[in-house]
Amino acid sequence: MTVLDAHCDAPSQMVRLRDYGVDNAMAQVDFPKMVRGGVDASFFAAYVPASLTGQAATDWARRLLDEADRQVAACAGSVAYARCAGGVARNRRAGLTSVLLGIENASALQESFDLLREFHRRGVRYVTLTHSADNQVGDSCTGKGTWGGLSPFGKRLVPEMNRRRMLIDVAHSADATIRDVLELSEVPIAYTHGGCRALASHRRNLPDELIRGIAERGGVVCISIYPPFLDDGFVKTLAESGLEEKMGVEDAFIKDPADPAKRAAWEAVQRELQALPRPGIDRVVDHIEHAVSVAGIEHVGIGTDYDGIEVTVEGLEDISRFSRLWDVMRSRGFSQRDIARIAGDNFLRVLKAVRKGVNKNVNG
Repeated sequence: MTVLDAHCDAPSQMVRLRDYGVDNAMAQVDFPKMVRGGVDASFFAAYVPASLTGQAATDWARRLLDEADRQVAACAGSVAYARCAGGVARNRRAGLTSVLLGIENASALQESFDLLREFHRRGVRYVTLTHSADNQVGDSCTGKGTWGGLSPFGKRLVPEMNRRRMLIDVAHSADATIRDVLELSEVPIAYTHGGCRALASHRRNLPDELIRGIAERGGVVCISIYPPFLDDGFVKTLAESGLEEKMGVEDAFIKDPADPAKRAAWEAVQRELQALPRPGIDRVVDHIEHAVSVAGIEHVGIGTDYDGIEVTVEGLEDISRFSRLWDVMRSRGFSQRDIARIAGDNFLRVLKAVRKGVNKNVNG
């Protein structure tokens, strides 16, 4: 089967001086770990913080993509870009790990279709519309409801992304924003990383109504491995641990990743986080099962959020352990065909549909 992770924040770690060509001790993802975990392809998302707007947001996205280009080129014998589902298949046959590109937070586009065209030409194949705050495209699930859904520019951006055959990602978007996208998009959309609100109340998670709506229009809902998205009990555990007060250590590391002391301090906090009681792989499968019960087996995938999260569920601390997820799914009664669908086939089908311009009402 083809295994595809729909969301990994690798470019952010690349600019923090991680060499993805070697096996890094504290890394959630690098290329050797992807091979050991049986991961054929991953969307590397260029994450643009909500604090950046205008030209600063665009320049940061370019910097992240430049670094991804450099590191993929440095590993040309074992890694290659894929621009479509067919590219993933070709690379797999050649024994190459595929990297696909996304941009997380459309603030990088400003209000320019020329920038959208530039990023598409660079290989970007999906754009996550928002992040932790409302932007010029629409409302975030953790924003202030500035627009009541998509902005006027956002309502023009959706058909333009359809026209350019770019996948729309609604992770981080407010419910109203997602409803607007579903109304306007003529091709399937994706929710690349998160959970089910019926099982955990985090605002980032989807209610059943929207899981169903994405599926009815041929899209895919991808489940993350981030404990706060999966388990309200862990949110309480984390709050009571006092570790959230130490997160400034990560900010100091991000500002100066070459400083060994700052790197060591952040790694120490990560070890403390890993020592907390955490939900395990079974909890990921709980969310997968719920999403399948609402959306159907052909509309669920995996988007870990590796390299953008400070802690994972127990048992999936890095991507080399990814096959454990399929083992647990198998023990819970999933067939090999159904595991293959969730592992990558469903997301690849959506990529094909978007590239072909398949009408949003085409299902399966």
